[in-house]
Order: sequence, then C-alpha cells, then structure tokens
Amino acid sequence: MKKIIFVLIACLVLISCGKKDEGITLRFATWDSGDALKIQQDIADEFMKDNPDIKVQVEAYGSGFDQKLVASFGARNAPDLMYMWDFPTYSSQLENLDTYIENSVDVDLDDYYDGLLNYVKVNNNTYGVPSGFTTHVVFYNKDMFDAAGVEYPSKNWSWNELAEKAAKLSNPDDRVYGIGLLSKPDPYDFEQFLWSNGSSYISPDGKTLEGYLNSKESVEVFKDMRRLVDNKSGILVGGKQQQSGSDIFKASKIAMFENGIWPLNGYKKAGINVGVAILPSFNGKSPKSVMSVSALSMWKGSKHKEEAWKFIEFYNSEKAAKLRVADLPVRKSLVKSFGIEKNEELKPFYEMLALADSTPSFLLNSNWKEVQRNLSPAIEEAMLGLRDPQIIMNEVIEKSERLLKE
Repeated sequence: MKKIIFVLIACLVLISCGKKDEGITLRFATWDSGDALKIQQDIADEFMKDNPDIKVQVEAYGSGFDQKLVASFGARNAPDLMYMWDFPTYSSQLENLDTYIENSVDVDLDDYYDGLLNYVKVNNNTYGVPSGFTTHVVFYNKDMFDAAGVEYPSKNWSWNELAEKAAKLSNPDDRVYGIGLLSKPDPYDFEQFLWSNGSSYISPDGKTLEGYLNSKESVEVFKDMRRLVDNKSGILVGGKQQQSGSDIFKASKIAMFENGIWPLNGYKKAGINVGVAILPSFNGKSPKSVMSVSALSMWKGSKHKEEAWKFIEFYNSEKAAKLRVADLPVRKSLVKSFGIEKNEELKPFYEMLALADSTPSFLLNSNWKEVQRNLSPAIEEAMLGLRDPQIIMNEVIEKSERLLKE
C-alpha cells in the first residue's frame, strides 16, 4: 500500500512539474485581420523568442471586436491583453497602468506625443499605452493637378483655396470632380471640421450642445461643404449604392479626398501619383484633426499581470515598432530615428498631430453615444442639402440636451 501511495505522489509531483514547464499563456485580442493580423502574430513570435516561458495567443476578434470583448468581460473570461480605443466605455474593466509606467524603464510617457495620451486616460488614470494612430489629411492626385495647371496645396492653405482648386479641377461633363465628400460621414470624424472653424459639438465641460453644435461657425462648415457640391466642384461619395471615396480617387475621378492613413498604400499600389497635405484652415484659424488612436491595455482580472506588462513594454519597443509597418510610430524618438520627419508622405500626419488639442465629444460626456444616434442622420441630411443646417442642428439639440444629463 505504501508503495502505491509513493507512486501516486511521485506522479503528482511529475504532473505538477510538467505544468510548471509549460509556462503561462497570455491571450491578446485584436481587431486586425489579413496582413495586419500577421503583423500581430510576428510581434508575438518575436516576444516569445526572448521569453520562452510565456506563450502569447493572438485572438482575432475582427469586425465583432466590441461585441466579443463585452461578452468576455461579462463571462469573466476576457483576454489578458487587448487593443483598445474606447476608454470611457471600457475603463472599468481595464487595469490602471500608472504604477506600471512609473516603475518601468522601457515606457517613458515623455517620449509619447501629448495629443495621444489624452485618448488613453479617464479621470487622469492611464488605461492603455498608445501603439498606433492616424490623424486626417487631404490626399491629392498630383497628375490631375498638373494636367489642370493647379498648384499643389501649400502648408498654410485655406478652405477657400481648397474650393478654388476644386473648381479648377472639376469637369462634370466627364464626371470628374475636384473633391469627394462623404455623404454620411462618421460624426466622430466630422467634428474635426467644426474644431477647425473654432467650434465643436459640445461645450468643453460636456454639459450642453446649445451654442456649439448650432453655432454660426458650425453651421458655416455645413454650408461650405454643401456649396462645393451645389457648384459641382465636389461630389458626395460613399452613400448607399455609391462607390467609396477611395475607389473613386483611385479611378482618378476625384482629385482630392480627406482621410486617415489607411488607404495610402492602396493609392500607391493603384499607380496614383499621390500627394499628402494637411487639412485646410477656416478663415485663418488653426486646422484640427480628429485622431484614431489604438493602444494596448490589460484586463484588470488577468492572472498574469506581470507577464502582460512585460508584453506591453515589448510591444512599444523599437524592435516591435519596426514590425508594425501598418501603424505610424507613436514615440518621438522612433519618429526621429526612422527619418519620418523628412518623409513628405508621412510628415503631414505628424504636423496635424502637433496641432491636435481638441477633445472629442465622447470623452466629454459618458452618454455621447445616445446623442450620436440623433446626430448621425442629421449630418447626413445636411450633407445631402435637404434642409437648412441651422434648423437641422437646432432640432438635434432639442432631442438631445436631456440625454447629456442622464
């Protein structure tokens, strides 16, 4: 009997040792797919080479990212690490990283652009380390500009100059237009134009829309946009049964199109001689761009926080940044060492970043998603020119002011 017990104990010890040797597994959820997903796996593979006792399991949530993340939080089975963008919504499930950052020799927030850090904090607590971003710029077709004898956009160009160039570049008889404008823009992105004209959707304290969304400057933006369409200098794109603006730009049917960095490589692959300009100013005011910021965050329920932080540190290293070719680097030192400051295609994204000092509405009021449900169709109605934008925005305020207080 003693012999049997000894054998059982020995087996248990061996099993226990075996488990220890297997190391731990970190789950890392991303919204990426295709080539971008492969990059995430490459980064995980590089990390595992240096840390053989830690396995990183990349989980591709794709277009269902938010739904799957919410379900995993609810089931208390969330990934240890995740890509993150909507910090006001998810911060209650995320680990506060301030102490990790304070004690880290690899993550120095002074090396990150201030405009990016604004997006990863809630109530002055840091819930993510920025890993990628894009601001918005104006892409332009150099060949179309050259053929029409139109000068390229300058560093200090204005909305009026954009309108003049668009008029010269348009030839409606051949269905060629100076600029493509989204018929149903994402309200999050569209606010950059209000900021550029000195306005915004909401007050800085997040308490009211009155005097902001319906201000003279806000209404002026809608009218300026619509005027381009009415005089056939521009065309609405991306609506129902319409081609996307990027596809029309690649077909050389529009000479200018505003967007983030995402389509740039596609334009070049399509053979477009593409130029990149910062957004134009309104009446001499500083142009402002919205930012799409991705960051790496840790689930506060993770059982492997020390190892998860180790991966976050690696993810923001120069070695990992060189692998993330689909992202713009977020560290000032890497931007300098990679020579991006001299890259004419990429420099405008950082020039817009340097001007970024506006706070998106969703960071100013926790109930913004409810307001946006009213705002989205209103912006589309204004872009389609169906009614006076002043009346449309007044109606949005009438429907939405109470939502800000709930």
